[in-house]
Amino acid sequence: MGDKSPHDNHHSKKSAKSIKEKRAERKAKEQMTESQMARLTAERKSRS
Repeated sequence: MGDKSPHDNHHSKKSAKSIKEKRAERKAKEQMTESQMARLTAERKSRS
C-alpha cells in the first residue's frame, strides 16, 4: 500500500477562479434553501 491516503487526491491545487465559482454557487444554494424554508414555514402557518 502507498503512503498517500485517499483523501490526498481531493487536495489538488485549484485555481482561484474555480474556488470563487464554487463559493458563489454555495452562497446561491444557501440563499435558495433559506427562501424555501421561509416559504415552507409560511405554508404551515397558513394551514393551521
